[in-house]
Amino acid sequence: MKFDFSYFISLFGQLLPFVPVTLLMAVVSMALAIVLGLAITLLELSKIRALRLFAKFYVSLFRGMPTLVQLFIVYYGLPQIFPALRGIPAMLAALVGLGFKESSYLAEIFRAAIGSVDEGQIEAGKSLNIKSSKLFFHVLLPQATVNALPATGNTFVSLIKETSLAFALGITELFAEGRMLAGDSFRYFETYVAIGLLYWAVIIIYSWLQGILEKALQKPYRRIAYVTNQSSEPIRENRSEANLETN
Repeated sequence: MKFDFSYFISLFGQLLPFVPVTLLMAVVSMALAIVLGLAITLLELSKIRALRLFAKFYVSLFRGMPTLVQLFIVYYGLPQIFPALRGIPAMLAALVGLGFKESSYLAEIFRAAIGSVDEGQIEAGKSLNIKSSKLFFHVLLPQATVNALPATGNTFVSLIKETSLAFALGITELFAEGRMLAGDSFRYFETYVAIGLLYWAVIIIYSWLQGILEKALQKPYRRIAYVTNQSSEPIRENRSEANLETN
């Protein structure tokens, strides 16, 4: 069987309407993951040992469990234990399962990003009697956001690809529609190549947008670094002149 180029081209028109479904799933799941990940990060940084242990258990559990297993637990398992969850929409189950999964990765990313911020800035703020909440939102969080953005973006890229697992719950997104088209036509190679190219295109566009956002967020800090370097130049020149005079 030869590669059917005309059928390959026609696939894009049939698959493109399902790209927004995949993106919607990824965005909503990511939003949930960010909220949960930040909450778990705060628990990890808590002074209460029980909260720190719970956060470590949460991260270990959801990182160590396959994504598909988590989706099945949410959609098929939980309704057996909690009858009120019977009839839960497959889309909601997928969003919750993916959100909890990715939050375990984001919690570690956020913790590392917060830890990378110079503690001297926090100590200086406390010495000036600035409230802890203001220090967190105006000093710590902006810098941690810049530090966490690249790794968070990589997590979102992985999440876009993991939405393809939602087909196991009966959700018709990009991958599920492609599987049905391949089954109807028996043109598996053309169909799966088209699906792969669409995922690739989405990720390329997102990576480009992320790069723009990273540059925008880093711009104020580059300006501060430039001003700091410029202001230190006269000091260096004065020291050099003083050394020459001494010699």
